[in-house]
Amino acid sequence: MTRAGRQFEQLLRVMAKLRGAHGCPWDKEQTHASLLASFREEMCEYIDAVEDNDSAAMCEELGDLFLHLVFQARIASEHKTFTVADALDGIVRKLIRRHPHVFGTTKVRHARDVLENWEQIKKKEKGGHARPSALDGVPRSLSALSAAHTLQKKARRAGFDWRHVDQVLAKVDEELGELRAAMRSRNRRAVAAEMGDLLFSIVNVSRFVDVEPEQALRGTIRKFNQRFRAVEQRVHARGVRMNDLSLEELDALWNKVKRAERRPRKRHPRTDAKTGNS
Repeated sequence: MTRAGRQFEQLLRVMAKLRGAHGCPWDKEQTHASLLASFREEMCEYIDAVEDNDSAAMCEELGDLFLHLVFQARIASEHKTFTVADALDGIVRKLIRRHPHVFGTTKVRHARDVLENWEQIKKKEKGGHARPSALDGVPRSLSALSAAHTLQKKARRAGFDWRHVDQVLAKVDEELGELRAAMRSRNRRAVAAEMGDLLFSIVNVSRFVDVEPEQALRGTIRKFNQRFRAVEQRVHARGVRMNDLSLEELDALWNKVKRAERRPRKRHPRTDAKTGNS
């Protein structure tokens, strides 16, 4: 058995003991549903680690995710609904079945061919019966941006799509105009509806330019966070508070922070290990 196999077996034994007769009271009272909040939190922490390119944190958070997967499987096995072996067997069989170009004789040329085959194989697995709607199968717990993106991709596969990104951009302009009109009417319900339409259209633009909207927005949030903190530091260095400065002064500091980000970092002279020369 490989080291990974031995460690996985050990994790299963640890979980069995935690849930056993003389185990941990907290672990023993958990259910599938009670663990969901911390499961989502651990997933978000892993995403943070990936976005920070922090390998050590990725390793730690991936371990936490393994814990949750084993936890869920252990609860299921106690209820005699399925075991961790059942789950592993299912995914192995699925991967082999849906990659006939690797484990069979099917030929593909591009990644899009793989995706088309994947969808056809999924349909056969369902007995050849199509879902009632082309939009079925979108997880309810997806974030709104990701759900919109997934719905639009499904609509595209059904043939319901714009032909060119310029048409999508025109739709954004149209929705922005409708939002302005709703704002002038001071109808909060109409404003909320038009705001949703505008966001949906912007997600459509991201799909056309092959940008994942959730990741794009997370990148902007991270950038705003960093710049705002940098502005705070400059304000505090002056011995004043943010509220003491005008919007124009704060905006000037914001632009200085932006320029500092674009400025190339100075390279420190490196000593040659053999000659001692810089």
